[in-house]
Amino acid sequence: MASAVDTAVRADFVPEVLGRGDYQIIGEIVADGSSVLDLGCGEGELLAWLEAQRNCKARGVEISPTKVQKAVSRGLSVYQSDIDEGLADYPDQTFDYVVLSQTLQETLKPRDVLHEMVRVGKNAIIAFPNFGHWSARFSLLTTGRAPKTKHLPYEWFDTPNVHFVTIPDFEELVRRDGLTVQKSFFLRGDRRITYRPSLLADSAVFLISK
Repeated sequence: MASAVDTAVRADFVPEVLGRGDYQIIGEIVADGSSVLDLGCGEGELLAWLEAQRNCKARGVEISPTKVQKAVSRGLSVYQSDIDEGLADYPDQTFDYVVLSQTLQETLKPRDVLHEMVRVGKNAIIAFPNFGHWSARFSLLTTGRAPKTKHLPYEWFDTPNVHFVTIPDFEELVRRDGLTVQKSFFLRGDRRITYRPSLLADSAVFLISK
């Protein structure tokens, strides 16, 4: 039977975490009792859920001091740092999983970040928006302007996205750098799809390793 604390955590976080398709998949991938480092963890929603429901030893890295403060106030082990500066504080293979969800495209050096993830983690879980989705292609084709869609709602001058990655782009980088895709998942909204994901999926989740 769940304790009152567990129930409170579920009430607080489950709708927030499992309402996102990528978080649902991450929650399925991560094994019970494993160690997890969440990069760009925000206020710690996923970390809290993994600790409560997977009994994980979870830590987080976040660049925003306000979000770090909120995560720490929830009793989470989160510190402020810029993941573009690397993860030098951690030895090789420190964690079972290193997670980067919806942040890869916001980093200045995504390739370096990816390699740091597979250095300090036995497995890396990367989720990112697919800029090759049909709506982005259609928007660019018909307007001649930087795509602005339901899933990419920003104006070109205030977007946090500094790299525009598609599913084939990411798969090619993984192959080129000799990494291994253990699993891949493709989402349209919160629904998983297998047909023509490069065109129809608005986001993707990959489990990779060296």
